[in-house]
Parts: sequence; C-alpha cells; structure tokens
Amino acid sequence: MIGTPEAIAPDPVRERLLKAALDSFLSDDYHKVTTRLIAEKADANVSMIRYYFGNKEGLYEEMIRETLNPLLEVLDGQMLNSVDGFKDFFWLYYQTMSKQAEFPKLILKVLALNQGPGRRFIQQLLERGRTRSAKKVEAMKSAGRVTQSLDPDIVRMAFVSLAMMPMLSKDIFEAQMGRAMDDAFLEQLAAFNGHLFATGLAPVKDQ
Repeated sequence: MIGTPEAIAPDPVRERLLKAALDSFLSDDYHKVTTRLIAEKADANVSMIRYYFGNKEGLYEEMIRETLNPLLEVLDGQMLNSVDGFKDFFWLYYQTMSKQAEFPKLILKVLALNQGPGRRFIQQLLERGRTRSAKKVEAMKSAGRVTQSLDPDIVRMAFVSLAMMPMLSKDIFEAQMGRAMDDAFLEQLAAFNGHLFATGLAPVKDQ
C-alpha cells in the first residue's frame, strides 16, 4: 500500500528546526542555546519546538538521532554483508561527518565530559549499533568470511577508532600535513582503512 503524501513528505518547518538546532548546538554550548534563538534561525514560531519535540532537550536528542541514523541503518542493510563493504561505510561516515565537522566533538563532549543532555540517549543509540554490528560479525563468521575467533567488541572498537579519529582530529592533521582533508583525500583514506580492516578480519589460511 502506498503511503499518503502526509506520511512520506518531509515537513519543512520541522526540517528547518532540526537544521537550526544542529548549527546552534555545534557552534555553542548547550546551556547557551535557547529555543527562541533556534526558532529565529529556522524562521519558525518557538511554539513549533514544543509541538514537534516537546522541549529543547527533545529537539537536541532528535537532532542527534537524525544525524546518526543513516549510519546505524547501514547495519540493517546489505553494505556490510561482506568485508568489501567496509570501505564504503568508512566513506559514508567521512562524508557525513565532513558536512558537520564539529558533530563528532559534540558526541565526545556529551559522552566523555557529560556536557549537555543526552548521554543516556547517545549510549542507547551506540548500544543499538553494538547489537547490530555483533549480528553482522556472527553472520560473516557463519559464512566463513572472517576469522572464527573474532571478538565482536574488538571488531567494533577497531572500526569506530578508524572511523572517528580522522574526524575528531581533522584540524590537527590538516595543519601537520599542510593540506586539506578534502573529498579526494577522505575517499583514499576510506579505501585504505577498508582494505586494512578487511585484511584484519580475513580468515587465516593454512600454511
């Protein structure tokens, strides 16, 4: 059955509020950002924040969910059904985070420094990713595509490190290298890290 236009069409006011919230929370501390400021940036009435999200914290959480969901949904799709898909996921992650360079730092501030609300919420999202990635690892084990002794938590931690670190330290790396980590650079990095990761997962052949 085809959904109605109301069910599938994006709401422009809601989208503007999420975009304004993302811009605001990335550029300033949570407690300094007001719902009035967000509404003004979104060219919307502040009452619409209450209508869509309940309050400032609800908007904050939905902003994080909307940004991370495309990455988490990959774990339910076909991309990571084989080790060859890892380079594609690294590339997707780098592209997503390059559009919002401060987002990884925001997540780190919430989790490590407990700045702003949403710590439990982000942990729940990450646990969802942990559960889904563990299923992927087990499926690849069953198919004989990876080493049988792999610990899913070790795999996940290595994966997250390769994905997050370049974006967390992007400014430092660019200053050291004297060049920008542009799309061409990040695409090469994704290919290299994907190959590195896939090689580490591959079953060891008998000598």
